[in-house]
Amino acid sequence: MRFALFVIHRAARRAAYQVLEGRSIERGNPERGRFLRHDVNQVLDRAREELYQLLSEANLERLPTRGNRLNTLLALFTVAAYHAVVKRGVEQTYAAELVADVGWKIYAKMVAVPRLVARLVHRDPQQQMNLVLRMFMVYPFSSPGRPGYEVKAWSEADRYCTFWTHCPPHQAVRDYVDRHGDRGEIEAFRVSWCSYDWALTYALIDGGFQQKGHYERPHTMSAGDDVCDMCWYARPPAGKVAEHDPSPRGGVAPPNNGMQHTALRAAADAKR
Repeated sequence: MRFALFVIHRAARRAAYQVLEGRSIERGNPERGRFLRHDVNQVLDRAREELYQLLSEANLERLPTRGNRLNTLLALFTVAAYHAVVKRGVEQTYAAELVADVGWKIYAKMVAVPRLVARLVHRDPQQQMNLVLRMFMVYPFSSPGRPGYEVKAWSEADRYCTFWTHCPPHQAVRDYVDRHGDRGEIEAFRVSWCSYDWALTYALIDGGFQQKGHYERPHTMSAGDDVCDMCWYARPPAGKVAEHDPSPRGGVAPPNNGMQHTALRAAADAKR
């Protein structure tokens, strides 16, 4: 855990300098000034203090695998960073956006090596995407069951599907909110963790294929649903284009959304 904390703090410091330094403290109001280096340092120091407080309540040791513990630790760091930015005087919605931007810098580096391996092994974009996602399903998204991740994953001809019924990072944030009340933590989690998948879809196949892929998620736990049902396509299905829906569920929400969800649930049940 100590080594993981050391790596996270190092990565967060570098990403925070890249993302926050020079950004407006209040969106659309230049008179409030911009984040300077000492402002970023204060946010990082406060985020570290907040994280240790969150860890004292979280009991990560109950989670069965290192990957599950790592992801939950990162989710708690997201909440800690959100608290630190808000306490700097930043409005909640904008604070969540800034923290999400910092988090993506870290996440993108985690994707780099699996993406390179997939490109060395496969030429087909869908096979590359499938391999990266399968690697992630081994670590850090391994699925030992509750209280860890609970997910069914499978590949089809033109897509890779995951059907999540328990997510320890999301549960850790929910548990915190249940104890202390919701001051924007769930939304901060949603706009970061639950919104990176579109950028990940684009990143996995970007670079020579002249396409951006397609991602669908009709239901999202952080929006109050009981599952996260996801489909990843290297090529958009017929009649659809790769796009992001800014709704709370963050799904593409086609007219047959309910039918698609039923089909995915049936397919997930068949994998048991």
